[in-house]
Amino acid sequence: MSDATAMTLDAPLAQVSVAPPMGMVSLRAAHDMTLKTTLGSFQLGVPEQRQITTYPGGRVAWMSPDELLILLDKDRTTDLVERLSVVLRGHHHMVTDVSDARAVFRVDGPKADQVIAKLCPVDVLDGAFPMGELRRTRLAQVAAAFWRDEAGFTLVCFRSVAQYALDVLSVAARPGTDL
Repeated sequence: MSDATAMTLDAPLAQVSVAPPMGMVSLRAAHDMTLKTTLGSFQLGVPEQRQITTYPGGRVAWMSPDELLILLDKDRTTDLVERLSVVLRGHHHMVTDVSDARAVFRVDGPKADQVIAKLCPVDVLDGAFPMGELRRTRLAQVAAAFWRDEAGFTLVCFRSVAQYALDVLSVAARPGTDL
Protein backbone atom coordinates (compact mmCIF):
# COMPACT_ATOMS: atom_id res chain seq x y z
CA MET A 1 0.00 0.00 0.00
CA SER A 2 3.01 2.29 -0.19
CA ASP A 3 1.54 4.19 -3.15
CA ALA A 4 -1.68 4.91 -1.27
CA THR A 5 -0.26 6.23 1.99
CA ALA A 6 -1.12 9.84 1.19
CA MET A 7 -4.17 9.22 -0.96
CA THR A 8 -7.39 11.13 -0.51
CA LEU A 9 -10.35 10.51 -2.77
CA ASP A 10 -13.12 13.08 -2.95
CA ALA A 11 -16.20 11.27 -4.22
CA PRO A 12 -19.80 12.48 -4.30
CA LEU A 13 -20.86 10.43 -1.27
CA ALA A 14 -17.83 10.92 0.97
CA GLN A 15 -14.13 11.64 1.19
CA VAL A 16 -12.01 8.52 1.69
CA SER A 17 -8.46 8.99 2.96
CA VAL A 18 -5.58 7.11 4.49
CA ALA A 19 -5.20 8.39 8.05
CA PRO A 20 -1.82 9.59 9.30
CA PRO A 21 0.24 6.93 11.10
CA MET A 22 -0.79 6.42 14.70
CA GLY A 23 0.37 4.29 17.56
CA MET A 24 -1.69 1.23 18.42
CA VAL A 25 -1.15 -0.93 21.46
CA SER A 26 -3.05 -4.18 21.89
CA LEU A 27 -3.59 -4.99 25.57
CA ARG A 28 -4.89 -8.44 26.36
CA ALA A 29 -5.86 -9.04 29.98
CA ALA A 30 -8.88 -9.89 32.06
CA HIS A 31 -11.16 -6.87 32.39
CA ASP A 32 -11.12 -6.68 36.16
CA MET A 33 -10.41 -4.12 38.88
CA THR A 34 -6.64 -4.58 38.50
CA LEU A 35 -6.84 -3.58 34.86
CA LYS A 36 -9.19 -0.67 35.60
CA THR A 37 -6.90 0.59 38.37
CA THR A 38 -3.80 0.17 36.21
CA LEU A 39 -5.27 1.97 33.24
CA GLY A 40 -6.67 4.65 35.54
CA SER A 41 -3.13 5.42 36.67
CA PHE A 42 -2.29 6.07 32.99
CA GLN A 43 -5.40 8.27 32.63
CA LEU A 44 -6.96 5.57 30.46
CA GLY A 45 -10.37 4.08 31.03
CA VAL A 46 -11.75 0.66 30.23
CA PRO A 47 -14.60 1.15 27.77
CA GLU A 48 -17.77 -0.88 28.00
CA GLN A 49 -18.46 -3.65 25.48
CA ARG A 50 -18.42 -2.38 21.86
CA GLN A 51 -17.43 1.13 22.94
CA ILE A 52 -14.52 3.46 22.29
CA THR A 53 -13.57 6.18 24.74
CA THR A 54 -11.43 9.27 24.40
CA TYR A 55 -8.67 10.25 26.81
CA PRO A 56 -6.10 13.05 26.66
CA GLY A 57 -3.85 12.00 23.79
CA GLY A 58 -5.88 9.19 22.22
CA ARG A 59 -8.61 6.60 22.49
CA VAL A 60 -9.22 3.20 24.06
CA ALA A 61 -11.30 0.71 22.07
CA TRP A 62 -13.03 -2.42 23.38
CA MET A 63 -12.04 -5.18 20.96
CA SER A 64 -13.17 -8.32 22.81
CA PRO A 65 -13.85 -9.46 26.38
CA ASP A 66 -10.09 -9.65 27.04
CA GLU A 67 -8.63 -7.14 24.56
CA LEU A 68 -8.35 -3.37 24.35
CA LEU A 69 -6.78 -1.36 21.56
CA ILE A 70 -5.10 1.83 22.75
CA LEU A 71 -4.68 4.47 20.04
CA LEU A 72 -2.14 7.23 20.65
CA ASP A 73 0.59 9.33 19.09
CA LYS A 74 3.03 7.03 17.33
CA ASP A 75 6.03 8.51 19.16
CA ARG A 76 4.53 7.57 22.55
CA THR A 77 3.86 3.90 21.70
CA THR A 78 7.11 2.29 22.85
CA ASP A 79 7.00 4.14 26.17
CA LEU A 80 3.42 3.04 26.84
CA VAL A 81 4.20 -0.60 26.01
CA GLU A 82 7.19 -0.58 28.37
CA ARG A 83 5.32 1.16 31.20
CA LEU A 84 2.25 -1.09 30.93
CA SER A 85 4.46 -4.20 30.87
CA VAL A 86 6.18 -3.10 34.08
CA VAL A 87 2.97 -2.16 35.90
CA LEU A 88 1.16 -5.37 34.87
CA ARG A 89 4.07 -7.66 35.74
CA GLY A 90 2.73 -10.53 37.81
CA HIS A 91 -0.71 -10.36 36.15
CA HIS A 92 -1.69 -12.49 33.18
CA HIS A 93 -1.43 -10.06 30.24
CA MET A 94 0.06 -9.31 26.84
CA VAL A 95 1.00 -5.81 25.67
CA THR A 96 1.95 -5.53 22.00
CA ASP A 97 2.74 -2.64 19.66
CA VAL A 98 0.57 -3.39 16.61
CA SER A 99 1.01 0.01 14.93
CA ASP A 100 2.80 -1.34 11.88
CA ALA A 101 0.40 -4.27 11.50
CA ARG A 102 -2.69 -2.08 11.05
CA ALA A 103 -3.88 0.49 8.52
CA VAL A 104 -6.29 3.30 9.35
CA PHE A 105 -8.72 5.06 7.01
CA ARG A 106 -11.11 7.97 7.31
CA VAL A 107 -14.49 8.16 5.59
CA ASP A 108 -15.77 11.71 6.04
CA GLY A 109 -18.72 13.73 4.87
CA PRO A 110 -22.47 13.92 5.27
CA LYS A 111 -23.03 10.59 3.46
CA ALA A 112 -20.13 8.65 4.99
CA ASP A 113 -22.63 6.33 6.64
CA GLN A 114 -23.85 5.24 3.18
CA VAL A 115 -20.32 4.20 2.23
CA ILE A 116 -19.98 2.09 5.38
CA ALA A 117 -23.49 0.66 4.91
CA LYS A 118 -22.56 -0.60 1.43
CA LEU A 119 -19.65 -2.61 2.79
CA CYS A 120 -20.42 -3.69 6.36
CA PRO A 121 -23.30 -5.79 7.72
CA VAL A 122 -24.05 -3.16 10.38
CA ASP A 123 -26.97 -0.75 10.56
CA VAL A 124 -25.25 2.65 10.54
CA LEU A 125 -27.99 4.70 8.89
CA ASP A 126 -30.41 7.15 10.51
CA GLY A 127 -28.70 7.33 13.91
CA ALA A 128 -28.68 3.58 14.50
CA PHE A 129 -24.92 3.66 15.15
CA PRO A 130 -24.10 6.38 17.71
CA MET A 131 -20.78 8.05 18.36
CA GLY A 132 -18.78 6.13 20.94
CA GLU A 133 -19.84 2.74 19.62
CA LEU A 134 -17.23 0.49 18.01
CA ARG A 135 -17.92 -2.44 15.78
CA ARG A 136 -15.66 -5.29 14.76
CA THR A 137 -17.07 -6.75 11.59
CA ARG A 138 -16.33 -7.29 7.92
CA LEU A 139 -15.54 -4.62 5.38
CA ALA A 140 -16.57 -6.44 2.19
CA GLN A 141 -14.36 -9.55 2.50
CA VAL A 142 -11.89 -8.51 5.23
CA ALA A 143 -11.94 -8.06 8.98
CA ALA A 144 -12.16 -4.47 10.19
CA ALA A 145 -13.20 -2.31 13.12
CA PHE A 146 -14.78 1.11 12.85
CA TRP A 147 -16.33 3.89 14.87
CA ARG A 148 -18.16 7.15 14.16
CA ASP A 149 -17.20 10.67 15.19
CA GLU A 150 -18.58 14.11 14.32
CA ALA A 151 -17.11 14.15 10.79
CA GLY A 152 -17.51 10.53 9.74
CA PHE A 153 -15.90 7.17 10.44
CA THR A 154 -12.47 5.83 11.32
CA LEU A 155 -11.79 2.32 10.09
CA VAL A 156 -8.93 0.00 11.10
CA CYS A 157 -7.89 -3.17 9.26
CA PHE A 158 -4.83 -5.35 8.86
CA ARG A 159 -2.12 -3.69 6.78
CA SER A 160 -1.89 -6.80 4.58
CA VAL A 161 -5.36 -6.00 3.18
CA ALA A 162 -5.07 -2.21 3.26
CA GLN A 163 -4.96 -1.70 -0.51
CA TYR A 164 -8.08 -3.83 -0.92
CA ALA A 165 -9.84 -1.88 1.84
CA LEU A 166 -8.90 1.43 0.22
CA ASP A 167 -10.11 0.19 -3.16
CA VAL A 168 -13.52 -0.99 -1.93
CA LEU A 169 -14.01 2.16 0.17
CA SER A 170 -13.18 4.27 -2.89
CA VAL A 171 -15.65 2.40 -5.09
CA ALA A 172 -18.37 2.53 -2.41
CA ALA A 173 -17.93 6.31 -2.14
CA ARG A 174 -19.21 6.70 -5.69
CA PRO A 175 -22.98 7.02 -6.06
CA GLY A 176 -24.85 4.21 -7.78
CA THR A 177 -22.31 1.53 -6.94
CA ASP A 178 -23.53 -1.61 -5.23
CA LEU A 179 -20.94 -4.06 -4.00
